[in-house]
Amino acid sequence: MADAPRHDQASRKDNTATELVGDVVETVDVSKHPEPTIESSDLSLADIERRQFKPMHWMVFIVALLVVLVAPYWFGRQLAVQHTRGVVEQLANYSLQGAAFSSWAVTMVMFTCLAMAIVEARHWIWRVLFLLFLAAEQFIAGVALLRFDYWYSTYVVYGRSAGVVNAMDLGIVAAGLGVAVFAVLFVGLLVVIRKDSPLNVLTQGWASMIMYFVIEIVVLIVVLFGGLLTSLL
Repeated sequence: MADAPRHDQASRKDNTATELVGDVVETVDVSKHPEPTIESSDLSLADIERRQFKPMHWMVFIVALLVVLVAPYWFGRQLAVQHTRGVVEQLANYSLQGAAFSSWAVTMVMFTCLAMAIVEARHWIWRVLFLLFLAAEQFIAGVALLRFDYWYSTYVVYGRSAGVVNAMDLGIVAAGLGVAVFAVLFVGLLVVIRKDSPLNVLTQGWASMIMYFVIEIVVLIVVLFGGLLTSLL
């Protein structure tokens, strides 16, 4: 029993520090480091990641990605070619601005989900959302007959009603252009800005995501109010 107080006094002495309190140097108690609760392991980070890797999940994702890239576009294109009148009737309620905004929004969200799927690689929800919005974007592209010279295809199929589908194509192209501008600007900032520069925050986390949204909105404004849609009439 006599050893217990001595042990406490020794422990208390070991957990002290000298610091300046006001104008007086005093010895104060400091907190004791907690005991480690995680067992030591010989596994490296690469070993842990290999154990967490699930090839079957990735195989399913890749197959789903290939299906989403082909099937919705093919289905939308079939509707455009074989049920042109029905598609025109459904799109008659859309204005040029509404059609361009809708396709731009779907494409922009699709790219955002792709970026989040890359950043948050452990969360599959972003991959699922990416596939869903990619399917929607591909379906819209199929209905609008999106290709490099889409205005020729849309005029052949839709005739004088091609304005709305051209606006849908223009919205998709605008979202893709926003991604391209952001990529060039982001890489340029990585090259030009030094790590100790305050502007380096633009290349990190949510700041870069906000910059992407700003670029996309600027591109959308140019499309909606820059006179591009009036040329589709």
